[in-house]
Amino acid sequence: MSGHSKWATTKRHKAAIDAKRGKLFSIYGKEITIAARAGGGDPEFNSRLRTVINNAKAANMPADNIERAIKKGTGELGGVEILQLLYEGYGPGGVGFIVEVTTDNKNRSASEVRSTFSKAGGNLAGAGALAYNFQHKGQFLIDAEKVNEERLFEVALLGGAEDIQVEEDHFEVLCAVNDFDKIAKAFEDNKISCEAAELVYIPNTTVAVTDPEMAKKVLQLFQKLEDLEDVKSVHTNFDIDPSLLTEE
Repeated sequence: MSGHSKWATTKRHKAAIDAKRGKLFSIYGKEITIAARAGGGDPEFNSRLRTVINNAKAANMPADNIERAIKKGTGELGGVEILQLLYEGYGPGGVGFIVEVTTDNKNRSASEVRSTFSKAGGNLAGAGALAYNFQHKGQFLIDAEKVNEERLFEVALLGGAEDIQVEEDHFEVLCAVNDFDKIAKAFEDNKISCEAAELVYIPNTTVAVTDPEMAKKVLQLFQKLEDLEDVKSVHTNFDIDPSLLTEE
């Protein structure tokens, strides 16, 4: 999804976060466990873990849940293995989707994602069918009213940002995946809050969606994929008229 569309979608679904908080905590819990397993349970020495914990705290995830997830990752608590998977598929109008999943049951996740595409008139594609048309990047979305533009540019560029887009009501900062944690810490140290901070798949080319009915179908598929229990995030190459994202 383009930066502008991602911002609109982020704002559009902000009010729905409380209703989905249980799923949100589950996602962050899995990410914390994975980060702790990979780099240890001390956030002072594990930048990835620190970033995920900060995101979890921003969503008001209880400290006990965070601590439990860390201990699962370090082996202090037993638990099933959590897998990180990537699915690629086509939706209505040939729109491409990349779906990131964290799961303890690969078969369940594959079945749910495949069924969701199928019911929307789309289909799963083979590995690599769409990934070549996306760049894996770190993305930060910052509300323009909450930051000084000059300060943002200074901190982001010193942190290694590749690109900073100035939009009407927000800034979009992009960076290499390897620089994501560095910039996240720089923003944290300089008290720059982000509406969204995550690793994303940015499309090299997009599919324009201007027909209201087609836009509705694409957005419904996007939402249904996001609602699946094991889905961490959904990325797409549609370029949609922001006015079509307005709540009815």
